[in-house]
Amino acid sequence: MNGMKKIYLSEPSFSGNEKKYLIKCISSGFVSSVGSYVNLFEEKIKKYTKSKYSIACINGTSALQIAVKLAGVNPGDEIITPTMTFVATANAVKYNNASPIFIDCDEYFNLDQHKAIKFIRDKTFFFKGNTYNKKTKKNIRAIIVAHIWGNLANMSELIKLCKKRNIKIIEDAAESVGSTYNSGKRLKHPGTIGDIGVISFNGNKLITSGCGGMILTNNKRIAVQARYYTSQARDKNFDYIHNEVGYNFRLSNLNAAVGLAQLEQIATKLSKKKFINNFYKKNIKNKNFYISKSPKYGNNNFWINILRFDKKKISRKGLFNIFKKKNIEIRPVWYPVHLLKPYRKYERFEISKATKLLNTSICLPSSPNLKIKDLDRIVKVINNI
Repeated sequence: MNGMKKIYLSEPSFSGNEKKYLIKCISSGFVSSVGSYVNLFEEKIKKYTKSKYSIACINGTSALQIAVKLAGVNPGDEIITPTMTFVATANAVKYNNASPIFIDCDEYFNLDQHKAIKFIRDKTFFFKGNTYNKKTKKNIRAIIVAHIWGNLANMSELIKLCKKRNIKIIEDAAESVGSTYNSGKRLKHPGTIGDIGVISFNGNKLITSGCGGMILTNNKRIAVQARYYTSQARDKNFDYIHNEVGYNFRLSNLNAAVGLAQLEQIATKLSKKKFINNFYKKNIKNKNFYISKSPKYGNNNFWINILRFDKKKISRKGLFNIFKKKNIEIRPVWYPVHLLKPYRKYERFEISKATKLLNTSICLPSSPNLKIKDLDRIVKVINNI
């Protein structure tokens, strides 16, 4: 590596009250799932996202698993699911013994609203208040809309149709904390548009609690059930009475302490992320490469910057070899889930864009820790290809 410092894809940044809050948390003795930092973190996230209710979970995947359950999904049901997403999105469907129906993505890597609508209109029927798959005759109970790389999925027409068809909308907003929709006079946070949403605080996200996730909803019933099921479905505070099977999915006070300190810095982190995105756009001069665009109807958090390229000029494998020699970490975009071994047997609908983006896109380093000299080094590699 010629002694060059390694540049990582998305390492966390700790420059606030993380250590201070951790010490206070340890000193309090409340380090598990009960404590003031869990409560405060939930309140602050609720205020930031303008969601009526927020329930902290151990990670984003567990939050999504509960979200699917609370959307009323029963074993044997089907859920419309994006193929261009992290595999956890589809896993949450399977954890609930349901089956995914994979839909293609649009140019922003998000679920293609128009193809989802076309599938619902052409491939399903409505009977006695529910939507059924014409092919399998199974109930399509929900649709998961994932906001990828901080881009916001276009949901305007989909929301109207799903409401008519009694299809619940679950938002996988794991990658989009800090992104906002331009919705009239009020900015709306992803995860608060559909029936239920989830966000993630994994170590590589915009803000991190080490591990962690949050369920967001404006529905009181869903919120009460979310807290119930994530806390082992305990029916009485004193006696150990459990009338349903629950889950040990609550976030620890230690993790919440870190998350709270991170949330206090979110404006600074968003500013740094935007600077990095603008730097790439301004300084990449090689005409065979460009930074993927963001939709104009929203404000991107620029969690990860996506470099698009002409595969006729260079292969994805070739790019990885070049960056590896320069000790710069890049990664592929999400592998379309319908192509993964556990999911090859499930229904998919008109998928073409996802496979194209897989072979013409890579993830560039996007950590708020990046310095100008790091960005110069990355851009120089691209411009010299």
